[in-house]
Amino acid sequence: MNCETDVLVIGGGPAGITFSLMVKKLDPSIQVTMFRPESHSVVYCAIPYAIEGLFEPEKVLKDDAMVTGSGVELVYKKIISIDLLSRKVVTEDGDSCHFRRLFIATGATPARPPVPGIEAENVFTVKTKKDMDCLIDKLNSGVKRAVVVGAGAIGIEQAQAYRARGVEVDLIEMANHILPNLIDTDMSVQAQQALVDQGIRLRLGTRLDRLETAGALVTRVVLDNGENIELDPAYDFVTVCTGMLPDIQLFHDQGLAVSRDGILVDACMRTNLPEVYAAGDCCAFFSGIDGKPVAGKLATNAVPMGKIAARCMLGQPVEHEGFINGAATCAGPYRVGGTGFTEAEARRRGFAIYTGYGNTTSFFPMMPGTTEVLVKIVADLATDRILGGQVVARTPTTDKVDVITLAIQQKLTVQQLARLSYSAQPWQSFLPARNPIVEACETALSGKNKQAAA
Repeated sequence: MNCETDVLVIGGGPAGITFSLMVKKLDPSIQVTMFRPESHSVVYCAIPYAIEGLFEPEKVLKDDAMVTGSGVELVYKKIISIDLLSRKVVTEDGDSCHFRRLFIATGATPARPPVPGIEAENVFTVKTKKDMDCLIDKLNSGVKRAVVVGAGAIGIEQAQAYRARGVEVDLIEMANHILPNLIDTDMSVQAQQALVDQGIRLRLGTRLDRLETAGALVTRVVLDNGENIELDPAYDFVTVCTGMLPDIQLFHDQGLAVSRDGILVDACMRTNLPEVYAAGDCCAFFSGIDGKPVAGKLATNAVPMGKIAARCMLGQPVEHEGFINGAATCAGPYRVGGTGFTEAEARRRGFAIYTGYGNTTSFFPMMPGTTEVLVKIVADLATDRILGGQVVARTPTTDKVDVITLAIQQKLTVQQLARLSYSAQPWQSFLPARNPIVEACETALSGKNKQAAA
């Protein structure tokens, strides 16, 4: 198969799909050809729950009809070389395709820490259908113990999935608390205890030193504090959840500007080369708070990037204002969410900050089943701008996280967010007299005023 196309899309994840559908929506006459090496696109964040057994694994697979039904040509082949000057790609079976414009959505690959033994056969990562299938096969084969490296969202979700399957789990994290990129230490207490209550052994403030192997299999996990975790190589395994690296090897020596975090793009998703756009996890981008580089390899970032790239490629002046990075996960009964900068991250980026907390219940206190809702607000001491927020509750947190995200996007101050007009209903909120976001802002301002008066 040799082809020519108006727009070539490399990658079929959230950015690639969103971009392709948007282009066809805006101009159905444009020929769009997507090359995807995987047999299926997957809903990444649902993989832990498929592994746990909450539903059939096939449910994480996206239906290709959502792409092909819009008129996009989907090619299930891996591209092994590209020439951006002559506008040509070559696939692993020798086929080629010429293009006029290019959209890069190659995503990212799970990072593996550079320690001895990390490439052993019983060391897994979590991203693809193949990863999911391998882990399910392992869990069905008599595993007794699993070690998870990294206590970010993926790590704690994997650890809980294994524990739910009856496996002993050790969770290793070099920070002193779980979810260090999402929440601060003071907001991690309940979620951390929930993992312990499930029987997960937390090993915080420690690093993976090496994996000792026999043949091609890990037999012992050695930590930098001298502790050892013994594994039965016939059954047991290690899962590495320590971040993502942009999948951009295909574009080396092509004149494409890149950084360690990915392809450099502007606010329109344009690269430094004409008619070459990129979006999603393969890209480096900037914070919508301080304009400096920031990580943000989330599907919820990839989707708007794909939409903006499509509009800009077709001549519509739209710009991305930067990542805010709202995200959420679960730890036992707790729902944990965060957005913007944590207190720790804000300080690292040079902000003097102050914080406040709101503590209410999920429903009117007289209603059965009501539980605690805790909100933290992080603000800039100099300008009072909202820099971040965190929410821990036993009910969904994403609605509150999204309100705080909007406040950050609109550059609201603590005083302005404290005037949030909110709704109330016995089964859906605390009493009309209090709202946890408003309360967090009010306590922040009260604390700042007391500090100023002291």
